[in-house]
Amino acid sequence: MELSQLDTSRKTSSTDQAWWWWPLLPLYPYGRRRTFVRELVPGRLWTLEQMHGVWYVAVPIRMTVLKVGKELMLYSPIAATPEVVAVLRDLEERHGPIRTIVLATSSGLEHKVPLPALARAFPDATVWMSKHQWSFPLQLPGSWLGFPMGRTRVLVEDGLPHADQLAWIPLGPLDLGLGTFLDVACLDRDTGALLVTDSLVSMPSTPPALFDIDPTPLLFHAREKGSEPLVDTPSNREKGWKRIVLFANYFRPSCISVPSLPPLLTDMFARNCRDARSHFGFYPFRWSADWEQEADSLFCGGPEQPPVRLAPVLERLVFPRAQQCFLAWLRQLGEQPEIKWLISAHYHAPQPLSAAELVTFAHQLQQQEWAPSAGPWQTLASIDNSLMKFGLVNTD
Repeated sequence: MELSQLDTSRKTSSTDQAWWWWPLLPLYPYGRRRTFVRELVPGRLWTLEQMHGVWYVAVPIRMTVLKVGKELMLYSPIAATPEVVAVLRDLEERHGPIRTIVLATSSGLEHKVPLPALARAFPDATVWMSKHQWSFPLQLPGSWLGFPMGRTRVLVEDGLPHADQLAWIPLGPLDLGLGTFLDVACLDRDTGALLVTDSLVSMPSTPPALFDIDPTPLLFHAREKGSEPLVDTPSNREKGWKRIVLFANYFRPSCISVPSLPPLLTDMFARNCRDARSHFGFYPFRWSADWEQEADSLFCGGPEQPPVRLAPVLERLVFPRAQQCFLAWLRQLGEQPEIKWLISAHYHAPQPLSAAELVTFAHQLQQQEWAPSAGPWQTLASIDNSLMKFGLVNTD
């Protein structure tokens, strides 16, 4: 796979980056979504990336554009800002019309919410969604959720798009109680690209290039306390990224503590932090001396570590009692010799990957403790136990 550099030549304004539907899912960066565009395989494969998260705990969210025959397919929708639509129009002019939009997850709100706007922008595209779509607290019909009537199809149940070029491998469905988890991976046999929404990720210790456009989240979390200014250095970017990954995966890592109110208020009156970018000095965390060891245990590709992993938040909250389902899916992927790359909808992509590595990964998972409760997993375990206590999740 030939990886080109980020396209930095496009000139866009705040209006081009506006996302008016952000109140439906109020995640950072809210109403302004900047987009990075990369061409991974010339004339065949592109990715569009934005940030999303909570309180500067921001990670990439990624949509893949794939050429199928003489048409284009979109996998895992992102916010359809005017900038995104303009990029896609340009790709249509050069490579063919967008005829397929795929929502491969039944539970990923960050992809489900942008779908209606994206579908309206491309009215000739057929929308393919995974089965068992759900909403909470009320189960609403698809048309009420914005899925276009008359051109929405269900993956597997209504067929599979472009099956002559693409292999579709579903993970699930799993009954979670509140709803259903289903993630349908897509393998493009021609390029060897394996497209996955959430179920496999690659998390290197260096921050994604997406943060070059705005490193504020990295610098915010690189500090030891709120009175420190945001200083942009390579070491601070890497430090901030490692801490963001800990928050994103464990919610509350075991290596942090919350100080008392007086020092927090003192930090907020520091001269260098009286601005919205640094949240006016409010940073209610203190990191223990061994925090980096906890972070390094998460990252892929280290000594004896696989190049991909299942994110802890999914392992403990989605798959705590479904290890065998996940392992079977990995082994099914391992039967696809064409796999060369992973393109996940989050974290790092593209990640070199082979079918043999997926089989090895399944074997390693089978030998180790699954969905632990101790150490950095404590908060996730507490959430899972509370959901079970109140009968909100399926314990079978």
